[in-house]
Amino acid sequence: MASPKKLSHLVLQTNRRPEMIEWYCTVLGAELLYENKFIAFISYDDEHHRVAFIDPGPLADKAPSEGKTARAGGEVGLHHVAFTFGSLGELADHYVELKGQGIRPHRCVNHGVTTSMYFYDPDRNQVELLVDNFATAAEGQNYMRRRSATDKNPVGIDFDPDELVARVRNGLKIEDLVEINA
Repeated sequence: MASPKKLSHLVLQTNRRPEMIEWYCTVLGAELLYENKFIAFISYDDEHHRVAFIDPGPLADKAPSEGKTARAGGEVGLHHVAFTFGSLGELADHYVELKGQGIRPHRCVNHGVTTSMYFYDPDRNQVELLVDNFATAAEGQNYMRRRSATDKNPVGIDFDPDELVARVRNGLKIEDLVEINA
């Protein structure tokens, strides 16, 4: 059986379409390609649309997540969506740009296979911005295969994003991040 060659797009149902469009365009460096009173499409690359927003009319808000962490969301549904950057430097620079606009991650984790920053969009959906910690997909898959069900820390190690930026600017290499979580 054939497998898909890529993930095409994400569609979010919202009653905060203008805020969502602005937030995702800012966070992803995307542009609005089309919008009418019911739907909008944005893209950050050569795809005709990567994220769409539909507004079908009144919707209930997500349950508040006070006291809950990204590890245990407390409700069924999509936990998060993730977007990969091309390098550790790009992720660090993007974090600095977003921080300057008042957009800060609620959690940052070195998962071993990725270095990730988690944000909430205006509807409280989680968005992960990440960089792969391996040069090739095969190396990342091999790392995952070596993981054990008895690993002491299967989720990863939390980190301070400002400290990461400083370390990147002082020459931190992506392969050093794998060793931290090994």
